[in-house]
Amino acid sequence: GVNLNITPSRHIAFSKMGMLSPTGECNTFDDGANGYVRGEGAAFILMKPLQKAIDDGDAIYGVIRGSAINHCGATYTLTYPSAEAQADVIIAAHNAADVPLQSVNYVEVHGTGTPKGDPIEIEGLMRAYSTLAEQQAIPVENIRCGLSAVKTNIGHAEAAAGIAGLLKVLMSFKHNTLAPLRKCQQLNHRIN
Repeated sequence: GVNLNITPSRHIAFSKMGMLSPTGECNTFDDGANGYVRGEGAAFILMKPLQKAIDDGDAIYGVIRGSAINHCGATYTLTYPSAEAQADVIIAAHNAADVPLQSVNYVEVHGTGTPKGDPIEIEGLMRAYSTLAEQQAIPVENIRCGLSAVKTNIGHAEAAAGIAGLLKVLMSFKHNTLAPLRKCQQLNHRIN
């Protein structure tokens, strides 16, 4: 994933649309969330079948058990994602991974730090977890899962955002610690 902010045109347009944080800080899940922060970055990972990595003696930081893709479809604006579409892709990825819901104890969220985008993302997660808990005959109240977002540390790397989040999780595995969710002092009042 690569994202470079070479020209000012998108920054100017996003600023005029009120999408960017006027303070230049990403406040994911915080009541002071006021927009996202553009970031730059480039990264890559080497993926190979697990047995091949083992046979080659590679350092293995994580194993991808399942994945899914979709598109949010029609929404009000770029900053108003679809909770239903987010739930659908989470359910599909989880079902592809075929793991018990209780074994998932952390989710690296998109977490842009927008006042309404973060609550919509939480709504999507809650819908997905409710559906998955029902599918697996687990009381949803018994499920605990930590959430965080790399964007509070590096901004939204846009085209490189996915790889940044994946690398954060892999390095968290390697170092047995999570980078902090910065600037989250008071939960966004729109998040239940």
